[in-house]
Amino acid sequence: MPTASTDLRLSRRAVCAGLAALPALRPALAATPPPLLTAREARVQLAPPAYGATPVWSYDGTLPGPMLRARQGSRLERRLVNDLPVPTSVHWHGIRIDNAMDGVAGLTQDPVAPGGQFDYAFDLPDAGTYWYHAHTNSMEQVARGLAGALIVDEPTPPDVDADHMLLLDDWLLNPDNGHFVDGFDHPMTRSHAGRMGNLMGVNGRHDFALQARQNDRLRLRLINGANARIFVLTLEGLTGWRVALDGMPLETPEMVDGQLILAPAQRIDLIVDVTAEAGTTAGLLSGTEADGWRLLAEVAVTGRAARTPREAPVPLPPNPRMVVPGAADAPLLEMPLQGGAMRGMTSGRYQGQEMGFRALMQRGQYWALAGQVGLGPEPFARLSRGETARIAMTNDTIFPHAMHLHGMHFRQTGPDGRHGPLRDTALLMPDDRVEIAFVADNPGKWLLHCHMLGHAASGMTHWIEVA
Repeated sequence: MPTASTDLRLSRRAVCAGLAALPALRPALAATPPPLLTAREARVQLAPPAYGATPVWSYDGTLPGPMLRARQGSRLERRLVNDLPVPTSVHWHGIRIDNAMDGVAGLTQDPVAPGGQFDYAFDLPDAGTYWYHAHTNSMEQVARGLAGALIVDEPTPPDVDADHMLLLDDWLLNPDNGHFVDGFDHPMTRSHAGRMGNLMGVNGRHDFALQARQNDRLRLRLINGANARIFVLTLEGLTGWRVALDGMPLETPEMVDGQLILAPAQRIDLIVDVTAEAGTTAGLLSGTEADGWRLLAEVAVTGRAARTPREAPVPLPPNPRMVVPGAADAPLLEMPLQGGAMRGMTSGRYQGQEMGFRALMQRGQYWALAGQVGLGPEPFARLSRGETARIAMTNDTIFPHAMHLHGMHFRQTGPDGRHGPLRDTALLMPDDRVEIAFVADNPGKWLLHCHMLGHAASGMTHWIEVA
C-alpha cells in the first residue's frame, strides 16, 4: 500500500504534468478573434457636394470597403458581422479558395442573418488583384455598395514609384436628392442590359484624382465593380503595359495601344509611365469615339521624376498552377446562353420543373444557361479532381454577358486554336461563341454565372461539381 509521502509525490508529479501541459493550451486560450468586417448602413458623398450624401450599404462604413492586403502564401481571416437589416454573405472574387469559404449563399453556405456572424479564413496561393463583394441578393447589395478590393502582393513587387487600386463603378442616383433610385429588381433592367448608373466614379468618388511626376512609373490595378456597365477605357498622357488579367500575370507585358475593355468583375493590372508634361493632366478616360471621352481618374503631373523614361517593364512572376494540360483532348461541353428581351426562351428548367416562358416571366426569371434557370438540383457538369474540362459558351441573346467561374481560372481558346491568358471572367458579346478550358483541381460546388448581376438574379446561374 502506498504511503502518504508516496501519495504526495504522485500528486506533485500529477500537478507538474498538468502544469507542463498548460503552455500547449495557452495559444488556444489566448487566441484572438479574427479582424472584423462589418456590413452596415452608412452615408457616403457619392454625388457632387450640391447633393446630399447617399445612404449606402457598406463594409466598415466606407465605399468601397477597406482595401484588404496580404502577402502571397499567407492566410486571410475576417469575421463578417452583419449589421444590415437583411441576410448577406461575402464572396472573395478570383481567389482559388476552399469551397466552404466561397461565400455563395444557397450553394456553399447559408446566408448570414441580421445580427449574425461568419468567420472566413483561407490561404492566398496567388498574387494579384482580386476583390470581395456580397453574394446574397448581389444584384441589390453590390449596387448599394457592398464591395472592396483584395490585393495579394508578390514576394518581390515590381519596380514602381506607386501602386494604386482603382475600383470603377457607376451608381444610379436620384438627381433630386442623390439617393439610389429604387427598383433594383426592375423587370426592364433584369431582362435587358442590366442596371446602369447615371454617375461613374472611382473608389467611391466622382472626382477621383492622383498626383505623380513626369516619368514616374505607376502600377494601376483596375477593378470593374459595376453591376452591368462594360467600361471602355483609354490612357491619356500615360504609356502603359498590361501585366496581369483577373489577377493572373501575363507571360509578356502587352503595350496598351488603343482601348481597354473591362467587363463587370474583370481586372486589369497596368504598369504605366507618366509621359505628360509637368503642370498638365494625364489620366484614365472612359467612353467611346462616337460618344466622346470623359476623365474617369485624373493624374495631376506635379513635377519631373527623371529626364527619360525607363525601359519596358519585365513580366510579373508567375503564379502556381497556370498550365492547362490536355485541353485539346478534353470533351467539349456545350453551354448556350439563352433568354432576355426580344429573344426569350420558349421554356426552361426552374427549381426542378420545366416551365414555359410566360410562367418564368411571372417569377422574374428571364435567362438560362443550357436550359437551366437559376440554381437547380443538378450541376451542369460533374468533374473528377484534376480533370481538364472544356466548355463552349454561345451567346444566343442580344445582350453582352460577363461569365464568371468560381474557384478556378480558365484559358480562352482563340480562333487560331491557341489558348489565351488565365482569367476568371469572360466577356461574350451577342452571337459570340467562347470556348474555355480549365483544370478542375479545386473540389466542391462552384458557381458559373453571368456577372451582369441582374442577369444572374434572373436565371443566368449554374454550377459545376468537382470531386
